[in-house]
Amino acid sequence: MAITFIGIGSNLGERKRYIRLAIEKLSFLGKNLCYSHVYRTKPYGETDQPDFLNMVVKMETDLSPHSLLEHLLSIETELGRKRTKKWGPRTIDLDILFYDNLILTTPKLTIPHPDLQNRVFVLKPLMDIDPSFVHPTLGKTIAELWENLRTRDDQRQETKP
Repeated sequence: MAITFIGIGSNLGERKRYIRLAIEKLSFLGKNLCYSHVYRTKPYGETDQPDFLNMVVKMETDLSPHSLLEHLLSIETELGRKRTKKWGPRTIDLDILFYDNLILTTPKLTIPHPDLQNRVFVLKPLMDIDPSFVHPTLGKTIAELWENLRTRDDQRQETKP
């Protein structure tokens, strides 16, 4: 069994409903261990769109990283995600953030998720779950990454919905 952290986000339609449905579907892929709070955050990258609701789930799975990715993409499709624009609005977004301490770079999948150290919507929920988890390539804990982001960029605000 591998421990994996899955980022969940939604900024279209019934955001809370999409997140609940995604969590329900994730339960068939492994054993959900814990959940972060849900946070409302500003969009990242393409900023001219509605705010997101974001959270992270920590779970155990027997699936390989690539098999897990295929299942996540299938869940996104089931929940109405349309990939029309990079960083565009979406009903649901499911990302593998970490998979144990695996470091993997393939054309379809990069683990740890790239640039997560610069994303409030990832680090804040990770702080709820496992602030002592060490990023396998950066060698810093989630708490250290969060503190670095907060001190460098105090304009990024997050609130609970």
